Amino acid sequence: MTRAVVFAYHDVGCGCLQVLLDQRVEVPLVLTHEDSPGENIWFGSVAKLAHERGIEAIAPRDPNTPEIVERVRALQSDFLFSFYYRSMLKPALLSIPRRGAFNMHGSLLPNYRGRVPVNWAVLRGETRTGATLHEMVEKPDAGRIVDQEAVAILPDDLAVDVFRKVSAAAARVLGRSLPKLIDGSAVLRAQDLSQGGYFGARRPEDGRIDWSLPAKRVHDLVRAVAPPYPGAFTEVDGKRLRVLRTRLMAETGTAQPPALLYARTGRCFAVCAGGGVIELVELELDGRPLSAQEFATRFGGKLLPGRERK
Repeated sequence: MTRAVVFAYHDVGCGCLQVLLDQRVEVPLVLTHEDSPGENIWFGSVAKLAHERGIEAIAPRDPNTPEIVERVRALQSDFLFSFYYRSMLKPALLSIPRRGAFNMHGSLLPNYRGRVPVNWAVLRGETRTGATLHEMVEKPDAGRIVDQEAVAILPDDLAVDVFRKVSAAAARVLGRSLPKLIDGSAVLRAQDLSQGGYFGARRPEDGRIDWSLPAKRVHDLVRAVAPPYPGAFTEVDGKRLRVLRTRLMAETGTAQPPALLYARTGRCFAVCAGGGVIELVELELDGRPLSAQEFATRFGGKLLPGRERK
């Protein structure tokens, strides 16, 4: 029986671990993460799935310690798999499995290497992304590609919508790749690392809206960080207004550096740079939903200065 040690977290981790088990791969150990107390846990638990299937699961703070490396080595696995695991695995671990170490990445490599690739793809207005199974090497997301599958990003898709598509694609990619990896018939292809690029992690503060940007850029930011992520926001009369969902409108307004926020016929709108208009479909103030009528009563039409981005 083929044996694999699995490093996994999140929905991608759950889906891909299930694929391994469905295809009768022996998984003697799963390494995952403790859920962070400050994080919105909206996704599946790899630890719970492992427990239900009778697999030992541990959550080391550092998977690269000599103790963990030796524990993995002692299992004499054929493969090592990483599925949305958040820590970098160093060469000492990657060199252990007899048949190789492989990672499932949430983009069409070599595009969007690095952190939170789905959010970055939405933020940058891409119309497609995907899932890629690739060989793990010391440089992150740089190894040879086993297989990948594209998914569409629709104009009003939120990052969570795209993430669910990518999670489903990841399971399909692994499902059709695994037999070829096991029997040795998989043909891997090198990435062209002159294409694409690396992207870093994002912080809640990165959700601040820069109203000097065109309307589509603002719309894409809102989609990229909408709940269950921290959300986009702006300041109105010294209060933080969260903008949780928007719609790009065909109409145009008066082009000016400040944004104009206003309510009309029971709906909220913003005129952005270049005159583009977005509808503010879902707003939140002080932790509670804010209707267009409340917005009009409380704030009226408001001009907001843009923020130059370096």
